[in-house]
Amino acid sequence: MAKRTNRRIVLVKRPEGEVTPDCMRLAEEAAPEPGEGEALVRNLYLSLDPTQGGWMKYDTYMPAIPIGDVIRSAGVGEVIESRSPLYAKGQLVSGLVGWQEYALADGGGRRMNAVPAGVSPVESVSLFGITGLTAYFGLLEVGKPKPGETVVVSGAAGATGSVVGQIAKIQGCRAVGIAGTDEKCRWLTAELGFDAAINYKTQDVGDALREACPKGIDVYFDNVGGAILDAALLQLARGARVALCGAISGYGEKEPPPGPRFLMQLILKHAHMEGFLVLDYVARFPEAIAAMRKWAAEGKLQNRVDVVEGLENAPAAFQRLFTGGNTGKLLVRVA
Repeated sequence: MAKRTNRRIVLVKRPEGEVTPDCMRLAEEAAPEPGEGEALVRNLYLSLDPTQGGWMKYDTYMPAIPIGDVIRSAGVGEVIESRSPLYAKGQLVSGLVGWQEYALADGGGRRMNAVPAGVSPVESVSLFGITGLTAYFGLLEVGKPKPGETVVVSGAAGATGSVVGQIAKIQGCRAVGIAGTDEKCRWLTAELGFDAAINYKTQDVGDALREACPKGIDVYFDNVGGAILDAALLQLARGARVALCGAISGYGEKEPPPGPRFLMQLILKHAHMEGFLVLDYVARFPEAIAAMRKWAAEGKLQNRVDVVEGLENAPAAFQRLFTGGNTGKLLVRVA
């Protein structure tokens, strides 16, 4: 049998500020051969997430990607060869596969998880993947919404934000989303059931929040940081909770942007602000997936994906995360 070729996107230089396609290149090498206890996975879909930009630049909660290594990413694929009792040929698995056509799975550092029966490959790396799980735990465990409260989420038309707002509605809350186009705002209210949506590019966010949240913000789920975080802090209700998930507005800056200007609001409003990582909740992923599958089956939770065709297009597609060019979860279809 002819040897397989593995196309990979590798890091060739550290980004300075914005992550640009020239920081990466398409490389080819022989596909890996599974050793004892390993399985070969043919990747189907790869995840594009803002956190990958940090992994390319510096050590975060994970080590920086070494120069010359494949771009680290979550993904889903099919086991095509197995020398491990953990993986069966033909099985769908998900995990950190990297931006490449083939990856090895084992029982240790490259451990992958079986995709549950009834879950599609796309769903496994979107609604029931890291972004959906981030929404679930960030809102319910950090935000702790109560029925009747007002939940505001920035980056609301993205993979995480869109799920946050829907779960807020399931919890009996008023949901307000902040997004960057009128089309995205219409999608949030008309299709996802948000009570209100704010276009931060055409509206004064502070004025719009005062109008949409007359009793203040009880839970603010922050994906963007910067000026929008400042505007939300000024509208906090007494006892508010702020869940810090990301700060995408500053990811392309060469120097750290100024910090929030209105932290005094946390004192005045007896409010609480907490950052979190979804990896803190790995042991509870099955619980979250079960709950979200139930909500999806009941028609309460929708999933939207934005699929780019071809591994070679991943570097250019990645920039859409920072320009607002995607709606819902951004994926690359490899095979």
